[in-house]
Amino acid sequence: MNSRTKMSLGIIATLLVIVIGVMTWHQRTHFNKNTTINGVAVGGLTAQQAYDKVAKTKLTNEVKLDGKVIYQGQASSAGFTKNDLSKFQTALKKQVTFFPSSKAKNIKVVPSHVDKTRIAAMRAALKANIEKENAGRKAPVDAKAVLANGKVTIKPAQKGNRYDTEALLKDFDQNAANVKIVLHKQYQHPLAASSKTVKQEAVKLKALLNQKLTYQVENKTYTLTTNDIITKATYLNHQYQFDTTALDKLVKKVNKNQSTLDKSFTFTTHSGKQIKTATGGSYGWRLSETKAAATLTKALISHQTSVNAKNDVYGVGYNTGGIGYGTTSNHGIGNTYAEVSISDQHVWFYKDGKCVFDASVVTGKHSSGDDTPKGVWYIMYKQRNTTLRGTSDNGSAYASPVSYWAPFTDSGCGFHDASWRTNWSSTAYLNDGSNGCVNMHTSDAGTAYDSLTQYEPVIVY
Repeated sequence: MNSRTKMSLGIIATLLVIVIGVMTWHQRTHFNKNTTINGVAVGGLTAQQAYDKVAKTKLTNEVKLDGKVIYQGQASSAGFTKNDLSKFQTALKKQVTFFPSSKAKNIKVVPSHVDKTRIAAMRAALKANIEKENAGRKAPVDAKAVLANGKVTIKPAQKGNRYDTEALLKDFDQNAANVKIVLHKQYQHPLAASSKTVKQEAVKLKALLNQKLTYQVENKTYTLTTNDIITKATYLNHQYQFDTTALDKLVKKVNKNQSTLDKSFTFTTHSGKQIKTATGGSYGWRLSETKAAATLTKALISHQTSVNAKNDVYGVGYNTGGIGYGTTSNHGIGNTYAEVSISDQHVWFYKDGKCVFDASVVTGKHSSGDDTPKGVWYIMYKQRNTTLRGTSDNGSAYASPVSYWAPFTDSGCGFHDASWRTNWSSTAYLNDGSNGCVNMHTSDAGTAYDSLTQYEPVIVY
């Protein structure tokens, strides 16, 4: 190698070192080509130049989603101060690469003076706008386990196009300092069939299958399976939801054959005569579909093998829990009751099948339509020394003190002494009867009161 060649190589090496040195210096003191800070292009600028440019740039307070402006506010200052220059210098050091890079990159630099009030207002408005957008979009449907027709299956998830509001707000929080904010499109995701949650749902539902239990309704026993009780079931958010249409058949059967509420039946009077009682009274019980469903599904969940229907009945009037459940003799009224004959104007009180007292009475005034209502009722409660208040036929108010009071209808009819009454004839009720109550002689009312018990049947015919 001659001296000229050596000189040429030396010059090239020197130039190469100079070029590399200049490039290295430039890389360390200037941002890469496609770098932005808070959405402002700073490629090729020094930290000072980048700071000057970004600090002077106004925030548009514009938010875009899926190519659409979803929020537009008033332009405002970026909030940078001279103290923030060091943040740009730090950002520059972190983005340095040995060779020039053309990779697009946005660097987030938080200004010293962040207008939190502005951001909070933007966030609230943005949330409202996203939810407004979602109103016309299809919600995703989670996968879920379903029990139906005696087996458990998994219904697959269905995708929707509703935006994930929380994810978009999180995206906004991370880019609130950008000159223009562009949110990445994110949708709500349905719960997958393979998820742990759906698998647990299936486990819970399968535990209900193939069970058998007995349901005791008074003196009758019904053997039921899971399929007799549940038509469909799900287990969502750690709670069972049941469709118990299958149970309606049993409830209807019980109410037809065993319930006593609002039913007419053959009643044997004091004289041995058989009559048909009027419907519409308050005495009796009926099996509730809702209560029975709750009792029986709870039994399936806890794997009980036998339950009683006593808490599944309902009634009307003063006590809505159902009166007479468990009493099966004498068409459900038993052998302790009060019998009121309007035609005889007489009352008989029975205890365990024996008449313990009877007395003449005056019932409701027939000519004015205030007849004592026929039907099977029950003694609501008993009260001593009270005042009965109401309105007479002429519209005037009355207040009648009584020593014994035992009401049996919600309308205010009951047994009581009537010290003011002078007409006690057997036909007094036709034109001079009470306002609907059963008036008793003062001498009889106390004995009658003592013979009555709360919830005892009262048959008026």
